[in-house]
This record gives sequence, structure tokens and C-alpha cells, in this order.
Amino acid sequence: MRALVVDDAGVARKMVGRMMTDLGFEVTLAEHGRDALDKLDLHDPPAAIVTDWNMPVMDGTELARAVRATPEVALVPVLMISSEADPRRVAKALLSGVDEYLFKPVDAAMIQQRLEIMGVYSGVGT
Repeated sequence: MRALVVDDAGVARKMVGRMMTDLGFEVTLAEHGRDALDKLDLHDPPAAIVTDWNMPVMDGTELARAVRATPEVALVPVLMISSEADPRRVAKALLSGVDEYLFKPVDAAMIQQRLEIMGVYSGVGT
């Protein structure tokens, strides 16, 4: 399975990418939403998109809206990982098309749990 990991912070992007790799995903990394859309294969979409919120060029909510508006990838689950903890901001993310939301910092078990909830991950051999 493939996943697209999007975060403008290089360390965070690599850490989440490594966690996803450890869960068995083939990972593509992107620096912001526009970069993610450029790397999104419409003919062979990833199993999940894991994105930060606050990024230059295109933020995570804009990315989620763009994904939902693109028929070929509209059903790809989107997990947002962000330091934005205000309930109104979380609601805004969910209304933009984000399926699940985690507050930073995160660990692999937290990501795995959300992927399981979204139906993307079911353990070893997925």
C-alpha cells in the first residue's frame, strides 16, 4: 500500500514517513499541499493521505478540499496531524474533508489506530 505524507517541516515529514513505512506503507513525501497534488497519481491513488495543517503555498484544509473535489481521489482517506487543538479548528478541518485528526506530538500507535478507524490499515500483511 502507498501513502502520501505532507508536512512543510522536514523533520516531522520524515518522522511520520518513517512511521508509515514501519507500518508497511510505501511512502511519498510532499512539502505542502500543492506539492502533494503534483505528486498525487490520479490513476493509482494512495491508500491514505497524512497531512499537516499549517503549511505554505497550500495548507492541509485546502489540500483536503482539493482531494474531495477530484473524482479520481475523492474517496482517499485523509488524516490530519496538527498542533491546532481549538475545537473550532478541528471542526473546520473535518468540514474540509479530513476523515481523522490527531494532535501533535504523535507516535506510530496513534497513527495506526486512526488508519484502522479509517479502514486503511488492519495490521501485518495489509
